[in-house]
Amino acid sequence: MLKSIKVRDYMTRNLVTFRPEMNLFTAINRLLEHRISGAPVVDGQGHLVGLLSEGDCLRGILSGAYYESAGGDVSSYMTTNVEVISPEADIIEVSERFLKGRRRRLPVVEGGRLIGQVSRSDVLRAVKEFAQHDQGHVALS
Repeated sequence: MLKSIKVRDYMTRNLVTFRPEMNLFTAINRLLEHRISGAPVVDGQGHLVGLLSEGDCLRGILSGAYYESAGGDVSSYMTTNVEVISPEADIIEVSERFLKGRRRRLPVVEGGRLIGQVSRSDVLRAVKEFAQHDQGHVALS
């Protein structure tokens, strides 16, 4: 049953993260280097404090162009109202949240600390493995 598949089992654990005090251009370089569209922002204890997306970076660059002071740090431009999910959430719940919120990925938080991220492709991989495993049982019976 799909409800038995937990986010913890399919989330990505090794993430590119930023610190709030990181220079915006350093963060942009890391996004480009890793070919990602955004990353979580964590404090020194690993607590999730925000997300920095390509859009946030563009906003930072544009505001700098207007005020002739491009740059600053990640905390000035990151999104702080971040939707998160528990590692114990099931694949059905995360799928519903992806569809409802039109999100492609969600940070996974346990005890206030970032422990991973789950994406739409992680969910598809979980469903595929579940279906293959389920078909294997049928074939063996």
